[in-house]
This record gives sequence, C-alpha cells and structure tokens, in this order.
Amino acid sequence: MATQKENKVYQVFQSISGNYDHMNSVISFRLHKRWRKKTMKQMNVRRGAKALDLCCGTADWTIQLGKAVGKGGSATGIDFSEKMLEVGREKVHREQLANIDLIHGNVNSLPFPDNSFDYVTIGFGLRNVSDYLRVLKEMERVLKPGGTAVCLETSWPENSIVEKFYSFYFQSVMPVIGKVLINRYDEYRWLQESTLAFPSKETLGVMFMEAGFSQVQMSPYSAGTVCAHIARKK
Repeated sequence: MATQKENKVYQVFQSISGNYDHMNSVISFRLHKRWRKKTMKQMNVRRGAKALDLCCGTADWTIQLGKAVGKGGSATGIDFSEKMLEVGREKVHREQLANIDLIHGNVNSLPFPDNSFDYVTIGFGLRNVSDYLRVLKEMERVLKPGGTAVCLETSWPENSIVEKFYSFYFQSVMPVIGKVLINRYDEYRWLQESTLAFPSKETLGVMFMEAGFSQVQMSPYSAGTVCAHIARKK
C-alpha cells in the first residue's frame, strides 16, 4: 500500500512532467547537467555493462548511461510516474537508443533478481522515497559483487552564509518561480520540504554502510549544495 508521502510525490510529478526538464534547468541554473557529468566521470562506466537508473523520471541520466555502456550494454530506467516515463520514452526514441528500456515500477521493491547490474544510480530521487534505507538495500541487492551504486542528491552546505542563501532560495524563491512560470506553487514548495527533511551527507554515508556497501565516497559540488555518494558492493 502506498504511503502518504508516496501519494504526494506521485501527484507532484504527474502534474509537472511536461515542464520538468525546463524547470530543472531554470531552478538549478543548468548546473544539474554539470553535476551529473562530473559524477559520470567518477563512475568511469564500462562499455558493455548493465546499468539501472532508479526514479529515472524523464530519463536524462538513463540516456547518459545508455550512451556510456554502448550497444553491447544496456540501461534500464524505473519510475512510478507514468507521465514522467512518457516524456522519457519520447527522448529515448529521438536519441534512437535501442539499448534503453524504461519501465513502470516502485523502487521500494525492485522487479529484478539479485546481482543483476554493474551500476545502479538514483539522481535527485532518493529524497522523494518513503524509506531511504530500504531503497539503498534494494540498490545493494540488485548490484553484482564489485558493482557501483551512486546517489546524486541535494545536500545542506556547511558554510553558514551559503546555507542562509540556499535556505532562502528553496523556501521563498523556488516556489515562486514554479508559480510564475508554470502555475505550480505547491509542487515546488514540496521539493523544498523534501530537501529539508533529507539526511545530511554524513548521515547518508552511514546509511550506505548500513545497507551493506563496503565503501562510500562523498563528492560535494557547488559549495556543498549537492553531493554524490559513490558506493561499492563487496
């Protein structure tokens, strides 16, 4: 049974799917592409590998993974918003990437056997799930031994000045941008709320270890407002 948070997240992303990509560029000042590019460079994805992208949304990261693994590999994206997946499928079709599959599902219980993938990613999606640790354990379960799990997510900066600006932007500016551009104030206020409730990068690192990973590397970006956690399975 879906939780109250899951129902809320579902409604939010169903309603903003058509404007999601444009708004991402606006509210992140297009930095989200740079953060993902830096993270991909650290991952050093192998040709011919199998990759899974959780909470794939409109499939930006899934597409990058599909290109990185090449025709001999595969990339699968999973999301529970049908409308976000519709946008993603259009993009995959335009890119003519036959090695990408986008499926509808819930990341709390992944429909894949143990030890199935070389890479599992989740980009700006973990803060929206109902049980962070459960999803991390699912990532660990479906990874092959020696595989890599990556979470790219918003994070609270340590610098007090940056933190004040960051807090003001998320609480006061971002919802107004959503209201002015696409008439979606409440939906973008939710994104702020989910960020406020998300664990610190240090706490998330501990959770990766609790989920069974053997090592975790943290890479903060943009004054610590975003952080990539890159973990290895034993």
